[in-house]
Amino acid sequence: MNCWPVVPAGGPTGPMGEAYFGGRPRQGVTLLVPFDGSDLAEAALVRATEFGTVMDEDVLAVSVVPKNNAKYARERGWLDPETEYDGAAVVSTLHRQVTDLCPDADFRHAFVGRYAPSGAIARRVRAMAKDEDASMVFVGSENAGHLVTAVSSVGGSIAADDSYDVVIVRDRHPAKTASLRDASPHRRSKSDFYAPD
Repeated sequence: MNCWPVVPAGGPTGPMGEAYFGGRPRQGVTLLVPFDGSDLAEAALVRATEFGTVMDEDVLAVSVVPKNNAKYARERGWLDPETEYDGAAVVSTLHRQVTDLCPDADFRHAFVGRYAPSGAIARRVRAMAKDEDASMVFVGSENAGHLVTAVSSVGGSIAADDSYDVVIVRDRHPAKTASLRDASPHRRSKSDFYAPD
């Protein structure tokens, strides 16, 4: 797994203005995990990391954050109840959660409009998956039976794309979640760099 040098704020971004952690866009095949900080997103990240270790593929967690939507951020645990909205704090929280759980995973984020519907969030994730040439997308979902048909579901919209394989993770507590951080033979310290919009 690659660790690219940190770049200054305003450095490499994707075609839609997404910020990269680790310095530059990734090369080659990638396992992508839409990451919102939930238990199921954590479980999906762990599964992707386990798979990536076996297949020697990079893992990239991506978060899509609605701008200036404190209620949305608080509901997902990205902000404390009394904290004002701060995009940098939200991104920092998500980035820290990813690297604390799976230090070898890279992180990328993008902002969408304040009241962006789930379809807009899913479209941004799909665009990031295509931009990264993702071979597989690991989606945490409690409702796997309805995942590909639920029109309002972010996961359903992501799973409906046929340009990559989709792994649906339903178990919130995979056996290795707690120990993956310490057990990885490829453990590296990841950058604390982030460049929110």
